Amino acid sequence: MSETALVTVTGASGFIALHTIRQLLEQGYAVRGTVRDPGRVERLATGLSRYCDVGNLSFVRADLTEDDGWQEAMDGADFLLHMASPLPAEAPDDENELIVPARDGALRALRAAVAAGVRRVVMTSSIAAISGGQDKSATLDESHWSDVTKDIGAYQKSKTIAERAAWDYIDGLPASGRPEFAVINPGFVLGPVIDRDTSASHEIVRRLMARKVPGIPDIGFSFVDVRDVASAHVTALTHSAAPGNRYICVAESMSFRDLAQQLQDHLAPRGYRIPQRAVPDWMVRALALINPTYKVVVSRLGPATKFDTSRVRGDFGWQPLPMAQSIVDTADSLIAQKIA
Repeated sequence: MSETALVTVTGASGFIALHTIRQLLEQGYAVRGTVRDPGRVERLATGLSRYCDVGNLSFVRADLTEDDGWQEAMDGADFLLHMASPLPAEAPDDENELIVPARDGALRALRAAVAAGVRRVVMTSSIAAISGGQDKSATLDESHWSDVTKDIGAYQKSKTIAERAAWDYIDGLPASGRPEFAVINPGFVLGPVIDRDTSASHEIVRRLMARKVPGIPDIGFSFVDVRDVASAHVTALTHSAAPGNRYICVAESMSFRDLAQQLQDHLAPRGYRIPQRAVPDWMVRALALINPTYKVVVSRLGPATKFDTSRVRGDFGWQPLPMAQSIVDTADSLIAQKIA
């Protein structure tokens, strides 16, 4: 890798993106990040400067819903990491609030990358594009896709539709003008924060720590640490096996109850009392009748979906952190940043 290789990272203020930018800078890449709000640039650069040299970091304004800025973002770039996608803390009233910017924004970024001659694109998707509407007793791999004809939730639909649109666009290009393309499909991402603005993925931990969760439903999560997701993205930029592949990044499965217990064990000496009371399935289903947010919880009742991660482990030699460590680091960083 040349020291001058330039990577454009969309959605640079995001949780995963910031960790990825840190690793890119540490490995000698130059990074150009896109942001919707240029007013955040100074804070983002200051936050990253606590961990690495930001001399090769720059920013441009680009929005998923607008055409302006995308060509400037890609000009001279060797690689694109398309990481920008809407991720709300609460389910929207209209699913198109997520679907349209996720799909159209991905296509804007890809078209600009192709026009600029970017040689490889790595896109951040999610296991939400794999598991929605699938049989939870099955072990899923990269050949599976979420079924958007079912009521799987707006976020799951947005990730699936955006990723499919990206593959269709890339596959439809003539071979002479087609960049290499790979996709990272992470699970539910935890880990320490770099910027004080948290993502929706932190809300479950923050709410537990703040005792804003009335109880613990019987649901499971497929967790992964943000640092391992970032490393998968960076590896995918240059690894010979990456083009044409999706990569599921899940470290381990864990129940909501186990997560709450691990937080309680770690934080009790500091005076935190993490909710432990079980919420029965019938109550979750009843709440879903009056609160649409609980519909997603209903779909996740029972153990976490099982995923085959042999591809990322085999191709990249990927060895993720234990989630016990990730949970501790998540909680500690939320406290240090005065978020929880």
